[in-house]
Amino acid sequence: MRAPLHALRRAAHQVDAATPASRDRAIDALRALAILGVVLGHWLVTALVAQDGGLHTASPLQHMPWLAPVSWLFQTLAVFFLVGGHVATRGLASARDRGDGYAAWLRARLTRLLRPVAALLALWTVATVTLLLSGTPLATIHTLLKLALSPLWFLLVFAALTAATPLVARLNPLWPLAVVLHVDLLRFGLHLGPSWLGWLNLPAGWLVPYTLGAAWARGALTSRRSARALLLGGTATTALLVTCGGYPASMVGVPGAATSNLNPPTLAAVTFGLAQCGLALLLRDRLRRATARPLVWAATAFVNLSAMTIFLWHQTAMMATTATALLAGRLPGLHTTPDSLTWVASRLLWLPVFTLTLALCRTAFRHHEQGPRRPRNRTSRVVRRHVPPARSPHHA
Repeated sequence: MRAPLHALRRAAHQVDAATPASRDRAIDALRALAILGVVLGHWLVTALVAQDGGLHTASPLQHMPWLAPVSWLFQTLAVFFLVGGHVATRGLASARDRGDGYAAWLRARLTRLLRPVAALLALWTVATVTLLLSGTPLATIHTLLKLALSPLWFLLVFAALTAATPLVARLNPLWPLAVVLHVDLLRFGLHLGPSWLGWLNLPAGWLVPYTLGAAWARGALTSRRSARALLLGGTATTALLVTCGGYPASMVGVPGAATSNLNPPTLAAVTFGLAQCGLALLLRDRLRRATARPLVWAATAFVNLSAMTIFLWHQTAMMATTATALLAGRLPGLHTTPDSLTWVASRLLWLPVFTLTLALCRTAFRHHEQGPRRPRNRTSRVVRRHVPPARSPHHA
């Protein structure tokens, strides 16, 4: 037992020593926390119930709405857009300083961001054909495809905002916030406008934390006062919207609910994101101190190196586990209706199994994100495997 632990510590110290002193580790830590929050959130609030010979989606938030605060902990997309805006703005400025053009910069970013998508689409194309030929109910196929491909909406929005970085990097976040405010006023306050009007909030809502990240990259938002203002103002406004404005308390979608805070984003989701961004900015110093520890930094670098692979495949990992375990019958916390704390306790026991399946997916598909590797010696192999590159599509 001591030998593996010693080897792990030695590798962690090598990764730590190989990391440039100029790297802001807090950015990588925030990105890792955002990705892991989304993964754990989906695993906890999404259930595939086996019923009538098929699978359908359910959520414990349907049956136990008082668990809505769980969604406040794990709906961390705003933090990812905050970091994305910061990294893109800083990366574009560095590219221009080197004399690189916008097209080359964008191509490099989007290549690594979108390259892992091809593997996901290929696998699910084969899986869909196989399920159709095997006579699987169409409703079940639709449920599985919707869950497997749902991460793609995020990537499309993120890619679009990345491409628009030169246009939006200096945009005041109040402008997209004003768009969300007026769209919600028309939708929920005046009940006017076409049904598609709410989808204007999809780019506008996520543009708010993205432009906050850009402002951070330009040197704004450096004071704790501005971070506290975001945290307190966002929290107070969200609480007011939920308690008095009729917005859902859950910050994730709930099957069967009349309104979702995410589909498309509502004003409550955006103000909640502002609070998250404020908290993230307040935690920067603590995260820098935490990631100064070699083991913590090695784990952070590991997650960052496969961030898109983890994000794209976590739903597939959950579904693969659920489908395979169905051979043993309907198991609690996996195939049963999520309507009790017993289900919650059982689901927590399944999380290590989901993690193991996701680790297998990462091993199989991470090369689509990281690209070919030809390290020349042992030291370079450690560095290239575990330290995120300084100028990659979604790394600082």
